[in-house]
Amino acid sequence: MIRAGLLVAGLAALLIGGSGPLSKAAFMLHLPRLAARLATDPAVRGVALYQAGDWRGADDAFRAAGRGSTYNRGLSLAATGDYALSRAYFDAVLFANPSDSQARENRNVVAALAPRTLGEGNASGRIAATAIATPGGASVEEIKRIGRPLEEGRRVADADWLASLPDDPAAFLRLRLAEEHSRRVAMGLTASEEGDPW
Repeated sequence: MIRAGLLVAGLAALLIGGSGPLSKAAFMLHLPRLAARLATDPAVRGVALYQAGDWRGADDAFRAAGRGSTYNRGLSLAATGDYALSRAYFDAVLFANPSDSQARENRNVVAALAPRTLGEGNASGRIAATAIATPGGASVEEIKRIGRPLEEGRRVADADWLASLPDDPAAFLRLRLAEEHSRRVAMGLTASEEGDPW
């Protein structure tokens, strides 16, 4: 009689609690497919599908779960073969917590499997931006990208170039301030000059 009462009370608690407790019970019984069907939380569904070997379904569930499942999404993307995106997800985990050794290990494994990305750059390895604007004009819309800023004079900033500079801090500071002023004028970040009030 007591067992029957406990069984009825347990079933009533499961019905009131929804399918969440049933999903947890399926996890405990090592039935991940059943747990996935019963889970209402996409993060829990993703874990269940991952344990069941349905990596595409797990990846879809982790995508729906959002930022709380970044680490798990990195795992599911690696399982589906999207190594580049998986590496990016592990990078995001490491950005939030640089001391996460498991994420670092997984990122290194995935990085070894990911195809190498080759970019284009100039000899200095930088992409330079030059602002072309009139004083007081809109700045952001008028920025134009140019290539190879250090090759314009065929001079590279190396040790020989550094040795050729005069050791005059005041002259350097004057030139640096003048260059900064020109940059701000070109970007429209300075107030327009007014005429002589007298």
